[in-house]
Amino acid sequence: TTTIKYSIPKEGLVTLKVYNVIGEEVATLVNEIKQAGNYNLTLDANNLSSGVYLYKLRAGSFVETKKMLLIK
Repeated sequence: TTTIKYSIPKEGLVTLKVYNVIGEEVATLVNEIKQAGNYNLTLDANNLSSGVYLYKLRAGSFVETKKMLLIK
């Protein structure tokens, strides 16, 4: 497992999705309206194989993508 930390400045729709390196969506971790604040999300990667993944956070007009390396 790993922890993804994020914060949002105001209430709104938040989505957090995980993609493999060829762009296929492998998990949707968050897809709901969240209040402003700080959040910690635990990703259980037991069903994923080792490799490089990308996760994309969308909150309002803000979009950020980060790389994640999973080693089992």
